[in-house]
Amino acid sequence: MSSALEPTTRFREAMQTVYGNFETLTPLQHEDWRPLPNSGGHRGRYLWTDAFGVINFLTLYKESSDPKYLYFAGCLIASVHDILGSTRNGASRLPGVTEQNLLGGGLRIGKEDESGPDGDGQYHHYLTIWMFALNRMTLATGDHRYNNQAISLAKAIHPRFFHKRTSTQPCMYWKISTDMQRPLIANEGNTDPVTGFVVFRILQRAANDKSVLSEEIADYERIMNRKGEHKVSKDALDLGMTLWISHWLHGEPLGKQLQSQCMNRLYELFEDDGHFLRSTPYRLAFREFGTCMGMGCWADSNSLLEGWKAEILTSWENVLETQTPENLRPITQVMYAAALIPGDSSGA
Repeated sequence: MSSALEPTTRFREAMQTVYGNFETLTPLQHEDWRPLPNSGGHRGRYLWTDAFGVINFLTLYKESSDPKYLYFAGCLIASVHDILGSTRNGASRLPGVTEQNLLGGGLRIGKEDESGPDGDGQYHHYLTIWMFALNRMTLATGDHRYNNQAISLAKAIHPRFFHKRTSTQPCMYWKISTDMQRPLIANEGNTDPVTGFVVFRILQRAANDKSVLSEEIADYERIMNRKGEHKVSKDALDLGMTLWISHWLHGEPLGKQLQSQCMNRLYELFEDDGHFLRSTPYRLAFREFGTCMGMGCWADSNSLLEGWKAEILTSWENVLETQTPENLRPITQVMYAAALIPGDSSGA
């Protein structure tokens, strides 16, 4: 994908490689559009990829004011809820779903394998980014149904990821089973508590009941207090998502702490370790595009971040198609788009 093209053009091209050629549709054809089953997951849907797919459609709406992008985002949401909110064979909804709460059983990751080390289940960090996408849909459309769905999802999955929730030393599971009955990976995800804290506050601010998630937010605070100062990882995607989290805490002590740590880690990766100078076959594009997205949320106020972001994007743009494994193409393309224009990923 040529870097000579405008960012918005490259953004649209990246999205169309995943969801089909939606830009050439006539207005009469828009209503028949459905997202291709092409997100790199089981039955064509993958929760992380499609969460950013929704966010990116909303960015296109924000950039153009064209309502077709709201329609596309709504179709993608419906497809995810239908497929990842159901059992793998599609025969029934996940346990816990009711007519009143279609997300009462959570949402599957969308892994191709049913079980095993990289098998299906539910990830907290995938679910929270999906909740965020639903919240953005409410802000874009004024339809509170989406934020209400996000809150219902939050309440359904939250206790399932906690161990000793009511104690002074609660812990979280990183991955739980598809039916939410048991942990699959009992270790705690590095960013899960702070991401839950931030995203649940965003959902609560958009709700009519301004205390609807207060108990859950307090749970995350107890875990954060137990862990002490957050340790920012050198993993490119983890680092980018922490930068993203920190910009939602702008002006708060925790936000300042996270941003400072992220800047230190970025300096180490760029100037000390030379990570981003390594040959691209030894790196993963989609994880580094996560770094770019996080930097993009702060870049307007930091020219150093803007320069680092441009350096990463330039290093990939001429080799992205040839050096991206087939199974990673969808997630890479949606993260590339989000890296180009954070748009609705940000609080701008």
